[in-house]
Amino acid sequence: MKKIFLLLALAVSMALSQTPADLVQNPTDVAFSKAYLAIEGGEVYPWGSLADAVQNTYYAGISFRYTYWDNVDGIVMFNYSYFKPRPDDISFDGAHQFTGRLGLDWKWSKIRPIVLGAGFSCNWVRADLDDGVDKDELYRKPGGTLGDNETEFGWYGRFSVPLWKYQKFNVGLNVIYEEIWTLPRRSDVLTVGIYVERSLW
Repeated sequence: MKKIFLLLALAVSMALSQTPADLVQNPTDVAFSKAYLAIEGGEVYPWGSLADAVQNTYYAGISFRYTYWDNVDGIVMFNYSYFKPRPDDISFDGAHQFTGRLGLDWKWSKIRPIVLGAGFSCNWVRADLDDGVDKDELYRKPGGTLGDNETEFGWYGRFSVPLWKYQKFNVGLNVIYEEIWTLPRRSDVLTVGIYVERSLW
């Protein structure tokens, strides 16, 4: 029994003697060893049939990036944009869109500093209606279902290029191609923006 207590005491003392830096060096403890918070802004370019429905617009967003494996980061992004419809017969002024993305970034040594990424996205859209608009009447018109929100899923691919670094801050270019699984056709969107990122730890 004394040997068991001695071994437990030895194991606890070794664990307490390790600093956070020692733990980070262990490959099994790479996840969340670094984390970054970023703000971002830029322009959204609809493609294909979506370009006939809405105009180009601006967006703003935030993101959280963290180490996952040695050369792979996890990333969570949230963006907001406001789309203006192109056709004159649309019964609302515009559409609010909130986009959430969850994915992985790969730091491939052969193309550094460019970072490649991919993942899934979720888009929540709501029409910007005037107070006097009758929703029942709107449903029969183009885009009318946006009166009570729509949620669409999709996937995205992106590349990110760091342009400037100063102490804990990074500034870079972010380009995202996104396919939204809308019916009867898919919707394609290109997003180009500049981000400012700060290291949290």
